[in-house]
Amino acid sequence: MIKRVFLGLVTVPLVLALALFWLGYFSDRPPLTIDPVTLAGDGSTINYCNLPELNSSAKMAAEIPKGNTPGCGYTHFPLPVLAQCTEPLPEQADDIRGLWLGVEGGHTGHIERVEQCGNRTVVTSNGLIHDYGPNSTAGLNTNDTEGSVLFVAGDKEYCMRTSASMIWNNGVLDFHAFGWGPVVVNRYRKGEQLVWEYADGSTTYMNRICTLPSEHKVPLPRGKRYRLF
Repeated sequence: MIKRVFLGLVTVPLVLALALFWLGYFSDRPPLTIDPVTLAGDGSTINYCNLPELNSSAKMAAEIPKGNTPGCGYTHFPLPVLAQCTEPLPEQADDIRGLWLGVEGGHTGHIERVEQCGNRTVVTSNGLIHDYGPNSTAGLNTNDTEGSVLFVAGDKEYCMRTSASMIWNNGVLDFHAFGWGPVVVNRYRKGEQLVWEYADGSTTYMNRICTLPSEHKVPLPRGKRYRLF
């Protein structure tokens, strides 16, 4: 009896861990829903201090295709996903749009672009495009990958699937895992800086910059990248 209980205590967590690993790395990759022109374009040529006016003069957030990460990361910094969107922000949202550079804390040197329009937020950084909110091609939650390649089999890279919601909470943009789970990341303004609290426990303070540094146009490979064959 004791042996059966012990085997059960060992087997159940092991099976659960294997199932989660399979779901994260071997389940079907999300379909690429981003506008191909946006993905192919060069986002390094833009002055990100010239923010568009959100005055309802052009498209609404729900009219624009959802952005997401191609494979385990884009090959160059793409054009803004919400460039044609002018829907005003909701009352509960702070305006954190722009290009940001980590200058202090856990991820100094980190670069990210934050886009907002209506109830939609897009964060582009390090090969990844995380897009939450109403759109014309997919669901609300981000639906893409984490970008860090764990292993390579043949010519195929394997990185973890991710999904999250981005919800404003008293001036803080909370990232909820799976859309309904715990808060794993948040962003908020502190004076003129954007503060990024990441899932690894780090806090990074970022300053606004106008142009993308040339070394960030092509993202560096990420992850252990163990080669199986």
